[in-house]
Amino acid sequence: MTYWLCITTEENWKIVKEKNVWGVPERHRNTIARVKPGDKLLIYLKQEKIGDEIKEPRIVAAYEVVSEPFKDSTKIFRTSKGMGNETFPWRVKIKPVKIFKKPVEFKPLIPKLKFITNKRKCSGHSMGKAMREVPEEDYKLIMSAV
Repeated sequence: MTYWLCITTEENWKIVKEKNVWGVPERHRNTIARVKPGDKLLIYLKQEKIGDEIKEPRIVAAYEVVSEPFKDSTKIFRTSKGMGNETFPWRVKIKPVKIFKKPVEFKPLIPKLKFITNKRKCSGHSMGKAMREVPEEDYKLIMSAV
């Protein structure tokens, strides 16, 4: 079993929750190709400015993968500026393990997380990525913070 941090926006999180599907852009096809049924996904909402409020990065849920990766170009996800008509066509079906009543704030976890090697420039863990593998001990640490 592999554990993944899945990086998304507030808007796409609503779609993930509603449709029980995770999708990534075409350029991340090789990453999602490594995902297998039984893998665990942590849904990480990146820092965003919504209106006048800055929403800090947080983890909102854990899911289990229930399908092999597949391609579906139906437009369900919202694309960020500069991504054109990207449909996030590489997808897996998922089921909730736990949707957190209160999101887990990410920044306080950074000193304890093994997968973040540069603790001072920690935004590098998500830059240019849709998802990344994390060690089981980091998954357990995050789940224990719920």
